[in-house]
Amino acid sequence: MTLRNYHFRGEMQNLDDTARTLAPGQFVQLSDGFTHYELGGPPDKTVVVLIHGFSVPYFLWDPTFAGLVDAGFRVLRYDLFGRGYSDRPDTTYNQTLFDRQLRELLDALGFTGPANLVGLSMGGAIAVGFTAQHPERVRALALLAPAGFPTPASRMFWMMRIPGLGEWLFDRFCEKLIIGGLAKDFRMHEKVQELETRYRVQMQYQGFKRALLSTLRHGPISTMTDAYQSVGKQTCPVLLIWGRDDQTVPFALNEKVRTAIPRAEFHPIDNTGHAVNYEKPEIVNPLLAAFFSSTDLAG
Repeated sequence: MTLRNYHFRGEMQNLDDTARTLAPGQFVQLSDGFTHYELGGPPDKTVVVLIHGFSVPYFLWDPTFAGLVDAGFRVLRYDLFGRGYSDRPDTTYNQTLFDRQLRELLDALGFTGPANLVGLSMGGAIAVGFTAQHPERVRALALLAPAGFPTPASRMFWMMRIPGLGEWLFDRFCEKLIIGGLAKDFRMHEKVQELETRYRVQMQYQGFKRALLSTLRHGPISTMTDAYQSVGKQTCPVLLIWGRDDQTVPFALNEKVRTAIPRAEFHPIDNTGHAVNYEKPEIVNPLLAAFFSSTDLAG
């Protein structure tokens, strides 16, 4: 049994024109399907692109998006394929797909010059891979608890990599693993309830579980060491922010990022977990604004 013929439970809705009409934000059709995005701020500024992580879609950037727009930046956030209101193409969810989505999105919206990238968790790995492949398109890079380095994996994770068995396990335990896992992302657990209801919306659309399972198997979660080292040989400014209480992408991994990219400006944040931008916007937003302002002046 493969991803192509397994029917996951609970996905009763098609992500079609009607669903897109009712959704917030805007859509653009790319080669792999429609991408859901929001764009704000003055059009004459260098764009700051916000790339979310493994499964929580672009609403996780709410405080960051608003804060950077208020600070005078042009800001773009979007849903990765398979998440939020973006399409769920029946394909392999790997760095190649996410790289192509970002490149085509920037082209479609007219951002052909160097952009500022902000990546959280797996979004950080996507941003690193994009920077390694397209250095001419990146002005500055901000990484928030980025994934991409190997970490110890659970027995369940390895079982999910087995065709057929992985589909069955993910279908039955997805809610426990994913929704339950939201609590790990936050030190401030009251934030979890704010997100859970909004998170569940994307789960009703066909292709969500298939996309996440494919990403577990093929995505840029723990295989990006070479890309980090490539960025380390480049010259674009890099900002690194990490919550000290992160249980999802452990804080200790900051050492591997800093070894690969010694020039990274590092800011550990006390009393916060993985979703550092959501828990501590009063700290993270000024750091991002100052960083991108300084790189604009330098450029």
